[in-house]
Amino acid sequence: MTGTFEELIAAEQPILIDFFATWCGPCKALTPTLQQLAQEMGEKVRIVKIDVDQNPKLAAKYRVTGVPTLMLFKKSELKWRQSGVLSLPQLKTTVENYI
Repeated sequence: MTGTFEELIAAEQPILIDFFATWCGPCKALTPTLQQLAQEMGEKVRIVKIDVDQNPKLAAKYRVTGVPTLMLFKKSELKWRQSGVLSLPQLKTTVENYI
């Protein structure tokens, strides 16, 4: 990831942030879904994974208390957030609502 988190989420393109941990089973289960979403959505959304153990201040700032936590930003505005694993159709529908 280049630049700051604030620069990243300020983009015109929607940014889906996956706050995860390497030790988290549900986080690992979500990875293939996010990869499939990236394939299907292409340039419509950018997906960024952030390890909460490597970025504790960022996780604290956004009150990430459980992983995985997904957040969708557009132009620095938090549009949606949810903790837990979602199916590809659920996630795709949610993202499409904010494009």
